[in-house]
Parts: sequence; C-alpha cells; structure tokens
Amino acid sequence: MQFALKSVAACAMLVSVAAAFAQKGETVKIAWLDPLSGLMAAVGTNQLKTTQFLAEEFNKKNASGVKFEIIAIDNKLSPQETTAALRSAQDQGARYITQGNGSGPALAIIDAVEKNNARNPGKELLYLNYAAVDPDLTNSKCSYWHFRLDADTSMKMEALTTWMKDQPDIKKVYILGQNYSHGQQVSKFAKEDLKIKRPDIQIVGDDLHPLAQVRDFSPYIAKIKASGADTVITGNWGSDLSLLIKAANDSGLDVKFLTYYAPGAGTPTAMGATSAGKVYTVAYAHYNMGGEIQKLLAGYKKKMNDDLTQSSIYHTFALLDAAFVQTRSTDPVKVAAALEGMKIKSFNGEVEMRKADHQLQQGLYISRWEKASAKYPYDAENTGYTNVPVKYYESYVASTPTTCQMKRP
Repeated sequence: MQFALKSVAACAMLVSVAAAFAQKGETVKIAWLDPLSGLMAAVGTNQLKTTQFLAEEFNKKNASGVKFEIIAIDNKLSPQETTAALRSAQDQGARYITQGNGSGPALAIIDAVEKNNARNPGKELLYLNYAAVDPDLTNSKCSYWHFRLDADTSMKMEALTTWMKDQPDIKKVYILGQNYSHGQQVSKFAKEDLKIKRPDIQIVGDDLHPLAQVRDFSPYIAKIKASGADTVITGNWGSDLSLLIKAANDSGLDVKFLTYYAPGAGTPTAMGATSAGKVYTVAYAHYNMGGEIQKLLAGYKKKMNDDLTQSSIYHTFALLDAAFVQTRSTDPVKVAAALEGMKIKSFNGEVEMRKADHQLQQGLYISRWEKASAKYPYDAENTGYTNVPVKYYESYVASTPTTCQMKRP
C-alpha cells in the first residue's frame, strides 16, 4: 500500500512537471506582415531580419521551451494586401501576427482578427504591434486581441516636448510629416503640447506630404529655409526621412531635426558627418544601451552586417515567452489574458502592458547624432557616428491617458 501511494505521488509529480512545460518543444508560428518591396522595402527587410534573428536567439534559451518560427509575407504597405497576407499566414498555421509599418495595415489586421476570433472559437489570433503608433489604435479603435509594443505618437511627443521645454534656443518650429494618421497625429500633438509647455515657440510651418512617394524633398527644404525655422519636428520614417535629411544636408540647411525614427535603415547613412549634433530622436532605446540588448546588437551586426534598429521586436518574444510560462500554454486566448497587466524587466527599465488599452508603458530616451567615442562606441551603418543619450524619462513621464472601452470576450 505504501509503495502504491508513493507511485501515485510520483506519477502526480510527473504530471505536474509535464503540465508546467506542456508547451516545451512546441513550434509557435508568428506571421510577419510588412513591406519587402517599394520605397519602404529597406525598413521592412531590416525588421524582418531582426525578427528572424531574435527568434533564433530566443529559441536557444527561452524559459517556455518553445520554438519560434517566422512566416514572412510582403504586405506592400497596403491594407488590402495585408488582409490577404493574413489569410495566407493562417492557412500556414500562424496564430500570432506581428506588424509595424503603417497604421492602415495595422487597422486592417485588427479588423480581420476581431472578425476571425468572433467567428472561429478555438482558432483565435493575437496581434503584436511593434511599430504602428497611431494613438487611435489603443483608444477609439482598441481591441482585446491587439497589443502595442512601441510607445505611441502621443507618448513620444510628450517626452519630446518635455525636453523641448528646457531648450531656450528652440524658438521657431516647422512641422513636416507624412500625410496619413501618424503624420497628422505628430502635428496635432506637437501643437497641443507646445501650447502648454512652450507657448512662446512659433509654429512657422505645418506641412504634410504623400507617404512613400516623394523622391525629391528639396521643395520642402526651400519652404523650411524661407520660414526661418530653427527646428523641424518630423515623424517621417524610412525613405521619407532619409531623403528629407539628405536634401537638408545637400542644401546646407542648418536646423535641429527632432525625429521619431532617425536610427531606421538608411537614415544614418543619409545623416553622416553633416548631421552631427543636429538630429535628435525620441525612442524607447538607442545604440549604446549596454546589457543584454547591446550583446544582441553586436551579434546582429556581426551576423547580418546591419544594425538592429527596431528593439521593440525584442518585446514580442520576451512577453510571449513570459505568458507561455505563466499559462503553461501557447493558446492565444490564455496568452492574451496573461499579457494584460504583465510587467517584465527589460532593456529600458520595467515595462508594463497596460490592461486598460494594451499599450506598453515604458521609459523613453532623447538621443543625439554624434561621432562615436570610447563611451558611446556603436558605429551606425559604418558611418563612424552614433546616437548618444541626452535624457531619459521614466515611463510615467511619457504615459498618456486612454479613452479605450475594452470589450473583453
């Protein structure tokens, strides 16, 4: 009888251990849907390589024991192509979706996921957004199945204008952006925040241009020159930022550029030595963070001969792995519930997935483009220059309220 009891106890223990690692050895397919063609192909290609590289790194040592597999599909920066790509990814067994370029494609994913999850219980999908930053995505258009890993446009502008408040040399600002929700929101929040924090600053220009279509920005540079601006605020990314900076440097325009995405693929090369001390970035990271993320940047550069610029993708795997461990499952329904309110220690401090709207709360940096040095050695795109941190803001400084009315299943 004693032997039988011991056997039962042993079996129970084995079952418990097996349950704790029920997902060990399981393959988790993640659909990556972003541009691999057109003017934004360089950005998309860099983000895909980053996603694949980080998947490989997490496969070596993730706590849940899963194997991440990336299914990459070119969405051509189109909402319609994104919807088609999502269906294709589902057919290939993906139940997790990641995307970052453009709020139009992001909205298409949210809509498709909402419809799928309502119609197909047991086959739910979960969307991890690493870079589409329109605040509406976690406000009026918030979804239980959508989790944003980047700081949104309003959060970054909150940090940027908090820094601008203490820069007396900034007196005349020109706002230039891409004519879609993100560019429009950058303009809106810049004007609103500066009115409160620096009402003395003059807005001497406020311009929008077509997304990923402009090849020559010299007419816009001429307008900036004519305005007398000392500072340009832009949410531009990809070729729209690289070509803008190049045109500014070619024309000899001497102003500060306050950007969201200067470290993105191609822009460091466009900046080069000419932009030293002039281009600033507000972001959740910079090139010289130290710690584990620095090792990943170094490993990526060695393997890919490229720069890992989208560190928010790290949170895709870190948060999923933590949720898999917590739930002992890879079921998106259980994982979504676990992600709500989750806190983890990360490269930019403690981050929290706010339950109210699924917007990651995190610390933000202001950094400046400067010559690489012994203290800040990272060499961006082999230019000899790097982003140097000038200010760090804790997550509560950049946190902005939400109007999300979350509908939970």
